[in-house]
Amino acid sequence: MEIYLDNAATTKVDKRVLKEIINFSEESYANPSSQHNLGARVRKRIDEAREKLANSIGADVSEIIFTSGGTESNNFAIKGLTNSNSTKKHIITSTIEHPSVLKICETLEKSGYEVDYVGVNKEGIIDVEDISKKIRKDTLVVSIMHANNEIGTIQPIKEIGEICKNKKVYFHCDAVQSFGKLAIDVNLLNIDLMSVSGHKVNAPKGVGFLYVRLGTKIRPIIDGGEQEFKLRGGTENTVGIIAFAKAMELDNYEDNIREVRDFMVDEFLKMDGAKINGSLSERLYNNISVSFFGIEGESLMLMLDDEEIFVSTGSACASHKLEESYVLSAINADELYVHGTIRISLGKDTNLEKAKFVIQKIKEKVKKLRDISPFKLEKEKGCGTGCCLKKEGSAPLGVTAGVTRTSEEVPQIGEGGGK
Repeated sequence: MEIYLDNAATTKVDKRVLKEIINFSEESYANPSSQHNLGARVRKRIDEAREKLANSIGADVSEIIFTSGGTESNNFAIKGLTNSNSTKKHIITSTIEHPSVLKICETLEKSGYEVDYVGVNKEGIIDVEDISKKIRKDTLVVSIMHANNEIGTIQPIKEIGEICKNKKVYFHCDAVQSFGKLAIDVNLLNIDLMSVSGHKVNAPKGVGFLYVRLGTKIRPIIDGGEQEFKLRGGTENTVGIIAFAKAMELDNYEDNIREVRDFMVDEFLKMDGAKINGSLSERLYNNISVSFFGIEGESLMLMLDDEEIFVSTGSACASHKLEESYVLSAINADELYVHGTIRISLGKDTNLEKAKFVIQKIKEKVKKLRDISPFKLEKEKGCGTGCCLKKEGSAPLGVTAGVTRTSEEVPQIGEGGGK
């Protein structure tokens, strides 16, 4: 029995969406820019899909620009603004943004832009007042994600949007993780540009959109034809667009997923040496980022993989880099927990029966890894936390962040069979 728990990375295409893809591909294969009737029929279907997606966020149909997904949308939003507003050279973002946003800012810094990176508290929440203080006369855009892809933390987007509106600064929101899960009205939230990706909501990969408020000064980053209101050249991904709109008709099973999420979180909190990363209240209903003291998260992931339980150790976009998560570093998570982190992101087919099986297997694997770990969790008299670190052959020295460090230097993860 396969149990897929990596829905933050991508979701399985729904069977009803697959059926729509097959039917559309067989009957509506023409280029939507063609002048004949078959092309016109495809154009009509795209227009209908655009209207459906626009209505879902309170936007005008002309404000939805189809793209290949979240990364292109983020690039289009920020680079498109810089290409059209040359006098403003200051950008504000956060330390926990998606790698695509952080890389864009890194590139822009090399070409003369100044970027302020706003930090977060221990729950992964941005200080709104800090953003307000950092806005300058030459600030072009504030780019803050709606919900974090690793720890699921939901940001106070409405408050940030109000500040940007009052100070006449563009507000870009990466809503790749939140779209389809949280209610979004771009007007109520004062969002000027918003990035969305289809494959996070049971549509296929390779399709997304950028919401661009009318009146925004922006230039295309992909030149070509006059598609997408002359803002994104290239023949539209017609099949992907139709599939995306179809996916938005489907139930997201929020109540069921939230029940499973809450059950699993409760079970993890009962375990010695386990911590939930990020806010317990302000988080996506399908996200669990959990850290286990003194073990390797990658080892746990691989052991679960052998049981056909599929989780991740963090963002799929950065999973090939064997280094500490910058998101967990930003919330000042304890290093000996950070490296024992896995991300569980639930989907429509996750139920309590599967969740109970997963919890059982995680407990088994964590115990095995702890048995071979040089860091031991022990119940010790006088320890208020009940979880003390004790390196074999050493005496405890003092308690820091709920653990007792030894007199020996704590080895770096990566020595002796680690990452």
